[in-house]
Amino acid sequence: MDHQRYKLLERLDAGGMAEVFRGVSESMVGGLKRAVAIKRILPNLAKNKRFIQMFLDEARLAMSLTHTSIVQVFDIGVSDAGNGDQAYFLVMEFIDGCNLKVLLDHLRSQSQRMPVSQALFILMEVCRALSYAHEVNDPETNQPLGIVHRDISPPNILISRRGEVKLADFGLAKAASQLEHTDPGVVKGKFSYLSPEAANAQDIDRRADIFAVGILLYEMLTGKRLFEGETDYKTVLLVRKAEIPSLVAQNPEVTPELEAIVRKALARDAAQRYQRADDLADSMAQYLFSRGLKVTSRDVEQLVVRCLTERQRSQAEVKPPSLIDNMILDEMQKFTSLDDLIEEPLAAAKAEGTTPLNPDQFIDTRNWGGESDLSGPSNRSLRTSLPPVRLTPPPAGVAPLESMLESGGPKKPAIAPTPPASKIPLALLMAGLFACLVALGYFLLSR
Repeated sequence: MDHQRYKLLERLDAGGMAEVFRGVSESMVGGLKRAVAIKRILPNLAKNKRFIQMFLDEARLAMSLTHTSIVQVFDIGVSDAGNGDQAYFLVMEFIDGCNLKVLLDHLRSQSQRMPVSQALFILMEVCRALSYAHEVNDPETNQPLGIVHRDISPPNILISRRGEVKLADFGLAKAASQLEHTDPGVVKGKFSYLSPEAANAQDIDRRADIFAVGILLYEMLTGKRLFEGETDYKTVLLVRKAEIPSLVAQNPEVTPELEAIVRKALARDAAQRYQRADDLADSMAQYLFSRGLKVTSRDVEQLVVRCLTERQRSQAEVKPPSLIDNMILDEMQKFTSLDDLIEEPLAAAKAEGTTPLNPDQFIDTRNWGGESDLSGPSNRSLRTSLPPVRLTPPPAGVAPLESMLESGGPKKPAIAPTPPASKIPLALLMAGLFACLVALGYFLLSR
């Protein structure tokens, strides 16, 4: 997508409703450029008039919010997407860093938890953003907008390389100025971060956001998810119960006083929670002060930079496949299963092993030593099935195989009488000589 003032450079993220790109905003005068983030709704939703209306609500709402802890929205636009379609997009402040989810996942991969002081600092900044959004007035009417974010979750908390904490995405916000109101009974937001009243499809207010902050505080201090069921439905059931395990038992750095703050934010009854976001922020600040815990954005900066550095190192180690690798993979895709390639020869071998033996195909090698005896009762059937041929003894100088096996070694060959002319074909004679030589060689090697 190209706009007369904006150009896309790379895609940063994608969700169920929109995708986010890193782009460049170029001034019409002087050619000044600035890095921006561009959020475009997905093409399949661009034709949905109701969704477009919700998207415009977000734009109108977000552009009225100006706070250091909220991602700034600069512009809203529409461009030609081809085939007569239009693509709507928001131009936002670009945050060079990562979101809280990336940071928490990195710490879990290192079997670490976020330090208590830094967890409190980050969520204090989130509370500052929420306090502003909850109480901001409409710039035109000067009436309270009544904003409830309703999507406080790790992906929507951005942290820059400078340790700045910013709240993003008011796309699911509920405001009195919304042009498109939410249908009754519709639950919006990520299930794991809903409030009990939202999980019960009840009316919500700013205290739902406070409950979500309490969930984040619990997860950052314990390194574990609070509400996570096997299915979305089971997750909602867990939220409705709002049972909170002990934090002190999971993290020795958490004191009973800090756990009391978390539990008040996570009270199942909204009337028992903190009623304002800045009240929760004040409690966290008071705890830091009472424990003498010093923390600034510089501490968070070091945590983010370390996380990004290790991520870049791990990504650099994973080299993209070469053209040859891709060609090999394409060829490998033609094989449905490696087992299919192995089963056919095995099946053939098994078939050969189960074929009945045919005595007519046997070759009697005992007379190759000049000691043929087909008169025994055990050999009658064999004698009647073989043609009346006289076997030729091995050439002079070659010990009979039976004498070698009986004596444990070769003996000086006896002078045998000259037999009459053999009727055995030359090929059969050569095969017998070859087998004898192989047996002799095997015997000598085995000694």
